[in-house]
Amino acid sequence: MNAITIVIATRNKGKTAEIRELLKDYPVEIKDVTDFGPIPEPMEDGKDFDENAYKKAHFTARVLGLPALADDSGLEVEALGGAPGVHSARYAGPDADDVKNNEKLLQAMAGKSNRRARFVCVLSLAVPTGPALTYEAVCEGEITHELRGTHGFGYDPVFYYPPLGKTFAEMTLEEKSSVSHRGKALREFRDEFDKVMVWLRQRLEEEKRMLVGDICQHDHS
Repeated sequence: MNAITIVIATRNKGKTAEIRELLKDYPVEIKDVTDFGPIPEPMEDGKDFDENAYKKAHFTARVLGLPALADDSGLEVEALGGAPGVHSARYAGPDADDVKNNEKLLQAMAGKSNRRARFVCVLSLAVPTGPALTYEAVCEGEITHELRGTHGFGYDPVFYYPPLGKTFAEMTLEEKSSVSHRGKALREFRDEFDKVMVWLRQRLEEEKRMLVGDICQHDHS
């Protein structure tokens, strides 16, 4: 059975490695957008994680002509009315990095006793013609009072997970993957991957037929 190529719609090598590891037993070849040279950036202007994940996946699939998997994930902090939410990556401004985002969050949380927060992840797997599968998961935790740990990325150093008594940035990749929002969504995706493969093959066959139909029409016109 031929391997199916799935492009992860990210430039984050950490994410790609996580997904490649998870699907290593399946006949898929995992690439990401850095394998294809410069391609335009999708507009991430959706009103929620679901919409953004689909926009990224569909845009990447259409540009590259291959199935694409995108995730949109972020942090929702109860005391901040769900912020930073869909703006998690750009919380401290369009050019902000992880350090600035974390600084801004800790400042916003100064003096707040309610530290409850949750990470949300929505995965969208799209084919070039548009249809997509969606998976969603959350991880509940608390915001710390200072940065803790050096692993991971994003808000990992300020997101404390009580059952393990650690922030995400203090966990090994295995520990984090076993409890994180993305880990949960990806496991759900992996656990249904036999069905996903069937769905992908059917969609890709359909696309091939449509393409052949288009070419035949052009020949006759």
